[in-house]
Amino acid sequence: MNFVEELKWRGMIHDMMPGTEEQLQKEMTSAYLGIDPTADSLHIGHLVGVMMLKHFQRAGHRPIALIGGATGMIGDPSMKSQERNLLDEITLRKNQEAIKTQLAKFLDFESDASNKALLVNNYDWTKDYSFLNFIRDIGKYLTVNYMMSKDSVKKRLSSESNEGMSFTEFSYQLLQGYDYLFLYENYGCRLQMGGSDQWGNITTGTELIRKKVNGEAFALTCPLITKADGGKFGKTESGNVWLDKRYTSPYKFYQFWLNVSDVDAEKYIKIFTALSKEEIDGLIAEQNAAPHLRPLQKRLAKEITLMVHSQEDYDAAVEASQILFGGSTSEALKKLDEATLLDVFAGVEQFEISKEALSKGIKAVDLLTDNAAVFPSKGEMRKLVQSGGLSINKEKLLAPDTIIDGAYLLGDKYILVQKGKKNYFLLIVK
Repeated sequence: MNFVEELKWRGMIHDMMPGTEEQLQKEMTSAYLGIDPTADSLHIGHLVGVMMLKHFQRAGHRPIALIGGATGMIGDPSMKSQERNLLDEITLRKNQEAIKTQLAKFLDFESDASNKALLVNNYDWTKDYSFLNFIRDIGKYLTVNYMMSKDSVKKRLSSESNEGMSFTEFSYQLLQGYDYLFLYENYGCRLQMGGSDQWGNITTGTELIRKKVNGEAFALTCPLITKADGGKFGKTESGNVWLDKRYTSPYKFYQFWLNVSDVDAEKYIKIFTALSKEEIDGLIAEQNAAPHLRPLQKRLAKEITLMVHSQEDYDAAVEASQILFGGSTSEALKKLDEATLLDVFAGVEQFEISKEALSKGIKAVDLLTDNAAVFPSKGEMRKLVQSGGLSINKEKLLAPDTIIDGAYLLGDKYILVQKGKKNYFLLIVK
C-alpha cells in the first residue's frame, strides 16, 4: 500500500514537504504525530491524526504517537485565542495511560512486527533539560525573525484582543522542534504529521534538524475537518464527542455519525474508516440511488463504533436507536442501562412522580392526567386506550384502569409512555 496515494484519495493531505513520498518508497520510515494529553480521553477531533497513524502502519511503516506531556504543560498557540491551563505531572501521566488504551484499538503496539507502534512522552526528555542548556543548544539555531514569520504567531500578535503572546507560548515551536530532533536522533524518525494548523511548528523541526545535525526530515499535514454547513466538526450542544464511554455513551457516539449530512458522510467515510476505495465507491453509488436509506451514514456509524467501542456496544446502540425510531419491544427497552436510556430520551418531555404514590399502585388514567399531564383529560386518555394507541414501556395498555405500580419501573426509576407512534413521555419516580 502506498501511504501517500492512500491519503490522497481519502482527501487527507493538505501540505506535504517535497521528497516525502520518495522517502516512504525508499524504506520503512518512522513518523510521529503529537497528541495533547489535556484530558484522559481522546475526542473525535483527534481521530484524523490517529487514522493517519493507522494508515501509516498499514502501509508497512512505523507510527510513533507522541504524548505531549511537556508541551501540554505550556499550550500550543496555534489557532488559539488564549493560553491554556497548565497541567501537573500526575494528571498528565494518568491521561497518557488512558490515551494509550484508546490508541491500542487503532494501532499495534504489542506484536513482534518491525513496524509496531511506539508511544513516547516528550516530558521524559524535557524534564531534566535545564533552561540554560536548552537556549544554548537549541535556541541559537533559529532566529526570532524565523519564529515570528509563523502564521500561528502572527495571528496571535495581530489579534484584536490585544493580549499579545507570552514568552512561554512563543517558545512552544522551539520545544516541538526539539521533539522532532530528539526522535530523529534517537528513533530514526524522518517524518512528522499533524493537522494543517501544525505546519509552522512541524517545519520548525525540519529546519532545526537541517541546521543542527545536517539531517533531512519531512512534513505532512491533513486538512482541518469541517462540516458542510460550516459548523465545527465534533462539537455538539453538549460539547465534544469523546471516545470514552464515560463521557459519550456508545449510543450517542453512534447517533453522531448516523446523523451527519449526506455530503459529510461521503467525506467522513473516507477519513474515519479503513474501508477500501472500491467499497466506499459502491456505498456512494447506493446512497445516490436511494438516499433515504442512508447506507453511507449507517456504514460509517457501524465501522467507527466497532473500532472505538465493541460489537456488543454497537449492537446495543442499534437496538437503542430502534426504540425511538422503530418497532422495538419492551425487552429491548428493559435491557437499556440508565445512561443510554436518558440519552435515547433526551429532549423527550419528562414528569416527576412521587415514589409514595406509585408504591400503593395507581390507575393509569389517574397517573397520566392527575400525576403527570400527559393527557389534558381522562376522557381523551380513555379514547386513545380504546383505539390501541397508548403504550407503557413499549407494551400496549389494554385498559385505562390498569394499576401501575413499582413493577413497571425501568431501572427502579423510569416509566416510558408512548402516545401514538411518535409522542414519548418519560416519567421519573423520585
